Amino acid sequence: MSTTTAPATATAVVPTPGPTARRTGPSFPALTGLEIRKSLSTRSGRSVAALAVLVGPLGVLLATMTSGGGVAAAMALGIMGMLIALVLLALGVLSTAGEWTHRSVQTTYLLVPQRGRVLAAKAAAMALLGLVLSSVGVGLAVGTLAAFTTGVTWFAAGQAVVAVIASGAAFAVIGAGIGAAVGNSAAAMTGTYLTVLGILPVLNSVEPEIAAKLDPAGAVVTLAQHGAATTPIAVIAGWVVAATVAGVLVTRRRSVA
Repeated sequence: MSTTTAPATATAVVPTPGPTARRTGPSFPALTGLEIRKSLSTRSGRSVAALAVLVGPLGVLLATMTSGGGVAAAMALGIMGMLIALVLLALGVLSTAGEWTHRSVQTTYLLVPQRGRVLAAKAAAMALLGLVLSSVGVGLAVGTLAAFTTGVTWFAAGQAVVAVIASGAAFAVIGAGIGAAVGNSAAAMTGTYLTVLGILPVLNSVEPEIAAKLDPAGAVVTLAQHGAATTPIAVIAGWVVAATVAGVLVTRRRSVA
């Protein structure tokens, strides 16, 4: 009598899907908002932002006291817009170079290792802050002109307002690029202001045609007074591109240790 043994059947094991990997980094809008909050969280950042808003109306008041009236709004707003843009340049520098100066950049790149993404968020944050602060500043300047200055000529004032707002955003981005490239707030601002307020005006007295193609501050005044023109737009755009590219290239190679 023989017994037969049934063959053992293998039980199929179905693998359970593992947890789906999730991106831990913040989204770009969230990162941009974070950079805006960081820029306004320091005393220096808030002071520069306040100065950007107040320099326009204060400048108008001083001009009114010395001139006594008969002001062309486009010219006045162009000069005030140049001052606003130069202040916003410092805000941009602080947003990038300030992190290297105070060594907080280590924490920033630990949370978001993609340096290009961080710099893009900083540029976007500075553009937004520049738009908002220059809008408020030029609005107060216009109100001050209307309230305290007699004999104002309002011809081309609208184009001057647009030029001031756009220039404020551009200069904030320029500052962010320069700050990222230099990596030191004091050195970046000293070198930039020395170039824009010292070297280029001297060049303008010697070679005005060359200076007109290099001077971003003069380009702001030209845009405000004469409207959209190829040369001043190209000058400001060139500074934006050059500063941003320099900031990205240097930051990618700089050690954070």
